[in-house]
Amino acid sequence: MMARLPLLVFDVNETLLDLESLTPFFSRRFGDKNVMRTWFAQLVLYSQSLSLTGGYIPFGILGAEVLKMVAATLRVNINKEDFAELKYLIENMPALPEVAGALTQLQNAGFRLFTLTNNPQATLTTQLTHAELTGFFERHFSVDDSVKCYKPAPSVYQYVATELQVSANALCLVACHTWDIIGARSAGWDAAMILHSGNAQLGAGGQPHVIGNNVSDIADKLIARYVTV
Repeated sequence: MMARLPLLVFDVNETLLDLESLTPFFSRRFGDKNVMRTWFAQLVLYSQSLSLTGGYIPFGILGAEVLKMVAATLRVNINKEDFAELKYLIENMPALPEVAGALTQLQNAGFRLFTLTNNPQATLTTQLTHAELTGFFERHFSVDDSVKCYKPAPSVYQYVATELQVSANALCLVACHTWDIIGARSAGWDAAMILHSGNAQLGAGGQPHVIGNNVSDIADKLIARYVTV
């Protein structure tokens, strides 16, 4: 017997793709690999700040502006070649090693798979093509398409539900970022959280239904939770 299977909506950056592949760039330009995490955290912070205040610029442009800001605070000079290199690296992040197998496992179990990202569609297409993940997903959702605000704004998750013509409780977010999990749970979705290195659960706000160490672990637990034999 098969229970009702939620539509699985995957975050992309760091959830499916290896964000740590950007670290050598930051080590070389800033002399400290930890600056990558500082930059990414600031990128998320200011994307949310813009959403809260009614502003919006595409994620790639915002990422460049945040890189400029971080460099200024650290008294590091960066140039147009640095911006171009980081853009290339973001578009060509490899998939995490277990991802393809885990997505295949979920498809074979009957789940339908989608993506939801802060990246514009053009960036997402390049990323998933390079990572050889495009064929796993029925449809890709980007905040740049319609809502023009960033996760975890409620309108982002509502947009996906409306486009797929389902109720919120028919959807399950798979992500490694607490702020995304909180957003999805607030919108009425189920959620599965991946505890990649650099990510941890927060004991406040909406909690995930499923927690795992990587995408393969999450796949096993989603199948155990929603599919019975």
